[in-house]
Amino acid sequence: MADETKLHLSPCTLLTLALSVPLQGCAFSGAPSYEIFGAYFPLWLLSALIGMVGALAAHRLFVARGWVNTVPYQLSVCTAIGLLVAVLAWLLGTGQIQ
Repeated sequence: MADETKLHLSPCTLLTLALSVPLQGCAFSGAPSYEIFGAYFPLWLLSALIGMVGALAAHRLFVARGWVNTVPYQLSVCTAIGLLVAVLAWLLGTGQIQ
């Protein structure tokens, strides 16, 4: 008779496997990407760059308009504006907003 080996997994391993299932990522076809200058850039990277440009533009607008002394917590405000711009770029790029 063949020797049957049983696989024993600890509860910690089972919990780790169960929690990692929702983190599997994008669809099986891969992450959305765009070809720019002959290279493929993932959409998340492009969205992050657009968000950084949006935050920098917001800061420059605050300086140009003289709102630097008026707006408190400028780093947080510019970061929030950059994040908003990045999320909008992501949603437009994936087709969630048309």
